[in-house]
Amino acid sequence: MHKVIFDTDPGVDDAMALLFLHRHPEVDLIGVTTVFGNVSLDLTTRNAQFLHQEWGISAPIARGADRTIDPLRSDDRAASVVHGLDGLGNIGLPDTIDWPLDPRPAYQFIIDTVRDNPGEVTLIAVGRMTNLALALQADPDFAGLVKEVIVMGGAFDVNGNVTPAAEANIHGDPEAADIIFTTPWKVTIVGLDVTLKTIMTGEYLADMAKSGEKAVQLLSDLSQYYIEFYKSRVGIAGMAVHDSTACVYLVRPDLFILRSGAVRVVCGGIADGETIQAPDSGRKFVGTAWDGQPSQWVCTDVRSGEVLEVIRTALVESRASGA
Repeated sequence: MHKVIFDTDPGVDDAMALLFLHRHPEVDLIGVTTVFGNVSLDLTTRNAQFLHQEWGISAPIARGADRTIDPLRSDDRAASVVHGLDGLGNIGLPDTIDWPLDPRPAYQFIIDTVRDNPGEVTLIAVGRMTNLALALQADPDFAGLVKEVIVMGGAFDVNGNVTPAAEANIHGDPEAADIIFTTPWKVTIVGLDVTLKTIMTGEYLADMAKSGEKAVQLLSDLSQYYIEFYKSRVGIAGMAVHDSTACVYLVRPDLFILRSGAVRVVCGGIADGETIQAPDSGRKFVGTAWDGQPSQWVCTDVRSGEVLEVIRTALVESRASGA
Protein backbone atom coordinates (compact mmCIF):
# COMPACT_ATOMS: atom_id res chain seq x y z
CA MET A 1 0.00 0.00 0.00
CA HIS A 2 1.14 3.53 -0.81
CA LYS A 3 0.49 5.96 2.04
CA VAL A 4 -0.38 9.30 0.46
CA ILE A 5 -0.93 12.89 1.53
CA PHE A 6 -2.73 14.66 -1.31
CA ASP A 7 -1.94 18.39 -1.51
CA THR A 8 -4.60 19.92 -3.73
CA ASP A 9 -6.63 22.95 -4.82
CA PRO A 10 -9.96 21.42 -5.97
CA GLY A 11 -10.49 22.01 -8.99
CA VAL A 12 -12.21 19.68 -11.43
CA ASP A 13 -9.22 17.51 -12.34
CA ASP A 14 -8.27 17.56 -8.65
CA ALA A 15 -11.67 16.03 -7.88
CA MET A 16 -11.06 13.14 -10.27
CA ALA A 17 -7.62 12.60 -8.76
CA LEU A 18 -9.07 12.59 -5.24
CA LEU A 19 -11.64 9.93 -6.16
CA PHE A 20 -8.88 7.92 -7.86
CA LEU A 21 -6.72 7.95 -4.73
CA HIS A 22 -9.71 7.13 -2.54
CA ARG A 23 -10.71 4.13 -4.63
CA HIS A 24 -7.45 2.66 -5.87
CA PRO A 25 -6.84 -0.60 -3.98
CA GLU A 26 -3.09 0.07 -3.62
CA VAL A 27 -3.46 3.54 -2.10
CA ASP A 28 -3.96 4.43 1.56
CA LEU A 29 -5.07 8.09 1.52
CA ILE A 30 -4.00 9.32 4.96
CA GLY A 31 -4.50 13.06 4.52
CA VAL A 32 -5.67 15.85 2.23
CA THR A 33 -4.21 19.35 2.47
CA THR A 34 -5.71 22.32 0.67
CA VAL A 35 -4.01 25.31 -0.92
CA PHE A 36 -5.11 28.39 -2.86
CA GLY A 37 -4.94 28.11 -6.62
CA ASN A 38 -7.79 27.14 -8.93
CA VAL A 39 -10.00 29.27 -6.68
CA SER A 40 -9.47 30.88 -3.28
CA LEU A 41 -8.40 28.83 -0.26
CA ASP A 42 -11.87 29.17 1.27
CA LEU A 43 -13.38 27.58 -1.82
CA THR A 44 -10.74 24.88 -2.35
CA THR A 45 -11.17 23.84 1.28
CA ARG A 46 -14.98 23.92 0.99
CA ASN A 47 -14.69 21.82 -2.18
CA ALA A 48 -12.52 19.23 -0.44
CA GLN A 49 -15.09 19.04 2.38
CA PHE A 50 -17.93 18.64 -0.13
CA LEU A 51 -16.17 15.84 -2.01
CA HIS A 52 -15.29 14.04 1.22
CA GLN A 53 -18.91 14.24 2.29
CA GLU A 54 -20.31 13.08 -1.05
CA TRP A 55 -17.81 10.28 -1.56
CA GLY A 56 -17.43 9.07 2.03
CA ILE A 57 -13.73 9.88 2.27
CA SER A 58 -12.43 9.58 5.82
CA ALA A 59 -8.92 11.02 5.36
CA PRO A 60 -8.49 14.18 7.46
CA ILE A 61 -8.45 17.56 5.71
CA ALA A 62 -6.02 20.29 6.80
CA ARG A 63 -6.45 23.85 5.55
CA GLY A 64 -3.30 25.27 3.98
CA ALA A 65 -1.74 28.39 2.54
CA ASP A 66 -3.87 31.20 1.16
CA ARG A 67 -1.05 33.09 -0.56
CA THR A 68 2.41 32.65 -2.06
CA ILE A 69 5.44 31.92 0.10
CA ASP A 70 7.01 35.24 -0.94
CA PRO A 71 4.90 37.92 0.83
CA LEU A 72 5.84 40.45 -1.85
CA ARG A 73 4.36 38.34 -4.65
CA SER A 74 0.69 38.29 -5.54
CA ASP A 75 -1.05 35.60 -7.55
CA ASP A 76 -4.04 36.99 -9.42
CA ARG A 77 -4.51 34.11 -11.85
CA ALA A 78 -7.21 32.08 -10.14
CA ALA A 79 -8.41 29.59 -12.73
CA SER A 80 -12.16 30.13 -12.37
CA VAL A 81 -12.38 30.50 -16.15
CA VAL A 82 -11.20 26.89 -16.36
CA HIS A 83 -12.93 25.32 -13.35
CA GLY A 84 -15.93 27.60 -12.78
CA LEU A 85 -16.45 30.28 -10.16
CA ASP A 86 -16.97 27.65 -7.48
CA GLY A 87 -14.00 25.56 -8.66
CA LEU A 88 -16.20 22.56 -9.38
CA GLY A 89 -17.87 23.43 -12.64
CA ASN A 90 -20.54 25.77 -11.23
CA ILE A 91 -22.67 22.86 -10.01
CA GLY A 92 -24.30 24.95 -7.28
CA LEU A 93 -22.56 24.13 -4.00
CA PRO A 94 -23.67 25.53 -0.64
CA ASP A 95 -21.43 28.22 0.82
CA THR A 96 -20.37 26.01 3.73
CA ILE A 97 -20.13 22.26 4.26
CA ASP A 98 -20.51 20.64 7.68
CA TRP A 99 -17.37 18.51 7.56
CA PRO A 100 -14.54 18.61 10.12
CA LEU A 101 -11.11 20.10 9.49
CA ASP A 102 -7.90 19.11 11.25
CA PRO A 103 -6.96 21.92 13.64
CA ARG A 104 -3.37 22.08 12.39
CA PRO A 105 -2.26 24.20 9.42
CA ALA A 106 -1.49 22.03 6.42
CA TYR A 107 2.29 22.38 6.65
CA GLN A 108 2.26 21.15 10.27
CA PHE A 109 -0.11 18.30 9.40
CA ILE A 110 2.34 17.23 6.68
CA ILE A 111 5.33 17.35 9.03
CA ASP A 112 3.57 15.47 11.84
CA THR A 113 2.12 12.79 9.58
CA VAL A 114 5.45 12.13 7.88
CA ARG A 115 7.24 11.95 11.23
CA ASP A 116 4.61 9.48 12.47
CA ASN A 117 5.22 7.31 9.36
CA PRO A 118 8.95 7.71 8.58
CA GLY A 119 9.97 6.55 5.12
CA GLU A 120 6.42 5.56 4.20
CA VAL A 121 4.58 8.67 2.99
CA THR A 122 4.40 9.91 -0.59
CA LEU A 123 3.41 13.55 -1.00
CA ILE A 124 1.39 14.18 -4.16
CA ALA A 125 1.14 17.92 -4.86
CA VAL A 126 -1.17 19.00 -7.68
CA GLY A 127 -1.50 22.73 -6.95
CA ARG A 128 0.83 25.49 -5.83
CA MET A 129 3.55 23.88 -3.73
CA THR A 130 3.32 26.46 -0.97
CA ASN A 131 2.33 24.01 1.78
CA LEU A 132 5.32 21.77 1.07
CA ALA A 133 7.69 24.72 1.00
CA LEU A 134 6.33 25.99 4.33
CA ALA A 135 6.85 22.53 5.82
CA LEU A 136 10.48 22.53 4.66
CA GLN A 137 11.05 25.97 6.14
CA ALA A 138 9.56 24.92 9.48
CA ASP A 139 11.33 21.53 9.67
CA PRO A 140 14.02 20.97 7.01
CA ASP A 141 14.97 17.57 8.42
CA PHE A 142 11.54 16.06 7.80
CA ALA A 143 12.41 15.87 4.09
CA GLY A 144 14.67 12.90 4.79
CA LEU A 145 11.68 10.98 6.11
CA VAL A 146 9.51 11.43 2.99
CA LYS A 147 9.35 8.43 0.66
CA GLU A 148 8.76 10.44 -2.52
CA VAL A 149 7.27 13.68 -3.79
CA ILE A 150 5.15 13.56 -6.96
CA VAL A 151 4.32 16.93 -8.49
CA MET A 152 1.82 17.83 -11.17
CA GLY A 153 3.40 20.90 -12.66
CA GLY A 154 5.92 22.33 -15.03
CA ALA A 155 6.55 22.34 -18.76
CA PHE A 156 9.96 21.31 -20.06
CA ASP A 157 9.91 20.45 -23.77
CA VAL A 158 6.55 22.13 -24.45
CA ASN A 159 5.05 25.58 -23.86
CA GLY A 160 3.29 26.47 -20.64
CA ASN A 161 -0.45 26.95 -20.25
CA VAL A 162 -0.63 30.37 -18.56
CA THR A 163 2.28 31.93 -20.45
CA PRO A 164 4.41 30.51 -23.25
CA ALA A 165 7.01 29.75 -20.59
CA ALA A 166 5.08 28.61 -17.52
CA GLU A 167 2.58 26.04 -16.32
CA ALA A 168 -0.11 27.23 -13.89
CA ASN A 169 0.88 25.42 -10.68
CA ILE A 170 4.49 26.55 -10.93
CA HIS A 171 3.63 30.05 -12.10
CA GLY A 172 1.30 30.45 -9.13
CA ASP A 173 4.19 30.20 -6.63
CA PRO A 174 7.54 29.79 -8.42
CA GLU A 175 9.62 30.43 -5.30
CA ALA A 176 7.88 27.54 -3.52
CA ALA A 177 8.42 25.24 -6.51
CA ASP A 178 12.13 26.08 -6.65
CA ILE A 179 12.44 25.15 -2.97
CA ILE A 180 10.80 21.79 -3.63
CA PHE A 181 13.00 20.97 -6.63
CA THR A 182 16.27 21.94 -4.94
CA THR A 183 15.64 19.97 -1.75
CA PRO A 184 17.57 16.66 -1.56
CA TRP A 185 14.57 14.34 -1.58
CA LYS A 186 13.16 12.30 -4.45
CA VAL A 187 10.89 14.39 -6.68
CA THR A 188 9.12 13.17 -9.81
CA ILE A 189 7.59 15.93 -11.93
CA VAL A 190 4.57 15.06 -14.06
CA GLY A 191 4.13 18.12 -16.23
CA LEU A 192 2.43 19.30 -19.39
CA ASP A 193 4.85 17.22 -21.47
CA VAL A 194 2.75 14.18 -20.55
CA THR A 195 -0.55 15.49 -19.17
CA LEU A 196 -1.45 17.25 -22.43
CA LYS A 197 -1.11 13.87 -24.11
CA THR A 198 -3.56 12.32 -21.67
CA ILE A 199 -6.95 13.53 -22.86
CA MET A 200 -10.20 12.03 -21.61
CA THR A 201 -12.99 12.66 -24.10
CA GLY A 202 -16.49 13.52 -23.03
CA GLU A 203 -17.64 10.22 -24.51
CA TYR A 204 -15.11 8.28 -22.44
CA LEU A 205 -16.30 9.98 -19.26
CA ALA A 206 -19.95 9.50 -20.20
CA ASP A 207 -19.33 5.80 -20.68
CA MET A 208 -17.79 5.66 -17.19
CA ALA A 209 -20.85 7.44 -15.79
CA LYS A 210 -23.13 4.82 -17.34
CA SER A 211 -22.16 2.59 -14.46
CA GLY A 212 -25.01 4.39 -12.75
CA GLU A 213 -22.89 4.87 -9.65
CA LYS A 214 -23.54 8.16 -7.87
CA ALA A 215 -19.93 9.22 -7.32
CA VAL A 216 -18.93 8.83 -10.96
CA GLN A 217 -22.08 10.63 -12.10
CA LEU A 218 -21.18 13.58 -9.84
CA LEU A 219 -17.68 13.57 -11.31
CA SER A 220 -19.17 13.67 -14.80
CA ASP A 221 -21.54 16.50 -13.88
CA LEU A 222 -18.86 18.75 -12.41
CA SER A 223 -16.50 18.04 -15.36
CA GLN A 224 -18.80 19.43 -18.06
CA TYR A 225 -17.71 23.06 -17.57
CA TYR A 226 -14.07 21.92 -17.75
CA ILE A 227 -14.70 19.94 -20.93
CA GLU A 228 -16.40 22.95 -22.51
CA PHE A 229 -13.39 25.14 -21.62
CA TYR A 230 -11.04 22.76 -23.43
CA LYS A 231 -13.35 22.67 -26.44
CA SER A 232 -13.85 26.43 -26.75
CA ARG A 233 -10.48 27.76 -25.58
CA VAL A 234 -7.97 25.02 -26.40
CA GLY A 235 -9.64 23.23 -29.30
CA ILE A 236 -9.47 19.82 -27.63
CA ALA A 237 -12.42 17.41 -27.72
CA GLY A 238 -12.11 16.36 -24.11
CA MET A 239 -10.18 17.34 -21.00
CA ALA A 240 -6.60 16.96 -19.91
CA VAL A 241 -6.61 14.86 -16.73
CA HIS A 242 -3.50 16.55 -15.35
CA ASP A 243 -3.79 15.60 -11.69
CA SER A 244 -5.04 12.05 -12.19
CA THR A 245 -2.09 11.41 -14.51
CA ALA A 246 0.28 12.38 -11.69
CA CYS A 247 -1.58 10.00 -9.37
CA VAL A 248 -1.34 7.17 -11.90
CA TYR A 249 2.44 7.58 -11.83
CA LEU A 250 2.33 6.48 -8.18
CA VAL A 251 0.89 3.06 -9.01
CA ARG A 252 2.09 2.55 -12.62
CA PRO A 253 5.44 4.29 -13.10
CA ASP A 254 6.17 1.85 -15.93
CA LEU A 255 3.77 3.83 -18.14
CA PHE A 256 6.10 6.85 -18.13
CA ILE A 257 9.50 7.74 -19.61
CA LEU A 258 11.65 9.85 -17.31
CA ARG A 259 14.76 12.00 -17.52
CA SER A 260 16.98 12.86 -14.57
CA GLY A 261 18.74 16.12 -13.81
CA ALA A 262 18.69 19.20 -11.64
CA VAL A 263 15.59 21.41 -12.02
CA ARG A 264 15.36 25.13 -11.34
CA VAL A 265 12.44 27.56 -11.61
CA VAL A 266 12.69 31.05 -13.06
CA CYS A 267 11.45 33.48 -10.39
CA GLY A 268 10.61 36.81 -11.96
CA GLY A 269 10.81 38.45 -15.36
CA ILE A 270 9.23 37.55 -18.65
CA ALA A 271 9.74 33.80 -18.10
CA ASP A 272 8.42 33.82 -14.51
CA GLY A 273 7.57 30.25 -13.49
CA GLU A 274 9.48 28.49 -16.25
CA THR A 275 10.87 25.08 -15.27
CA ILE A 276 14.31 24.23 -16.69
CA GLN A 277 16.16 20.96 -16.27
CA ALA A 278 19.89 20.39 -16.74
CA PRO A 279 19.84 16.72 -17.82
CA ASP A 280 22.37 14.39 -16.27
CA SER A 281 23.22 13.01 -19.71
CA GLY A 282 24.56 15.10 -22.58
CA ARG A 283 26.25 18.47 -22.48
CA LYS A 284 27.54 19.66 -19.11
CA PHE A 285 27.25 23.26 -17.94
CA VAL A 286 29.63 24.71 -15.37
CA GLY A 287 29.18 27.73 -13.15
CA THR A 288 25.37 27.85 -13.28
CA ALA A 289 22.47 27.89 -10.82
CA TRP A 290 22.05 24.15 -11.46
CA ASP A 291 25.50 23.28 -10.06
CA GLY A 292 25.38 21.12 -6.96
CA GLN A 293 21.60 20.75 -7.01
CA PRO A 294 19.98 17.33 -6.60
CA SER A 295 18.89 15.39 -9.64
CA GLN A 296 15.14 15.08 -9.91
CA TRP A 297 12.98 13.11 -12.34
CA VAL A 298 10.95 14.70 -15.14
CA CYS A 299 8.36 12.75 -17.11
CA THR A 300 8.93 13.24 -20.82
CA ASP A 301 6.52 10.73 -22.40
CA VAL A 302 3.58 8.54 -21.42
CA ARG A 303 1.44 5.65 -22.64
CA SER A 304 -1.65 7.79 -22.36
CA GLY A 305 -4.25 5.22 -23.39
CA GLU A 306 -3.12 2.90 -20.64
CA VAL A 307 -3.14 5.75 -18.12
CA LEU A 308 -6.79 6.43 -18.95
CA GLU A 309 -7.59 2.76 -18.48
CA VAL A 310 -5.92 2.75 -15.04
CA ILE A 311 -8.12 5.73 -14.08
CA ARG A 312 -11.29 4.10 -15.41
CA THR A 313 -10.58 0.83 -13.65
CA ALA A 314 -10.04 2.53 -10.30
CA LEU A 315 -13.11 4.75 -10.55
CA VAL A 316 -15.55 2.19 -11.93
CA GLU A 317 -14.37 -1.40 -11.61
CA SER A 318 -12.73 -1.11 -8.19
CA ARG A 319 -16.00 0.15 -6.75
CA ALA A 320 -18.04 -2.49 -8.56
CA SER A 321 -15.80 -5.26 -7.21
CA GLY A 322 -16.03 -3.89 -3.66
CA ALA A 323 -12.42 -2.67 -3.57
